Amino acid sequence: MRTNQATAEVFFTAFKLLKNKEKEAFLEKVINDPELREDIIDIALIEEAKKVKGKPVSAREYFARRSREKTIKALPEKS
Repeated sequence: MRTNQATAEVFFTAFKLLKNKEKEAFLEKVINDPELREDIIDIALIEEAKKVKGKPVSAREYFARRSREKTIKALPEKS
């Protein structure tokens, strides 16, 4: 198992061991973070899109593309 996978497994196991109120508090913090909330929504949309026929797109590829598009949108327009 790679390091990032092992770290994710540790955090996920710890989350599952939390009491319900602690889980709710943690998830509330995640959902109240605009970037994390957007990432979660995007992941949910990707999972739904996997059920539809078409060109498969990995989450990594999607986030890279989204990051490039945000960079392009942030550039000032030439007059």
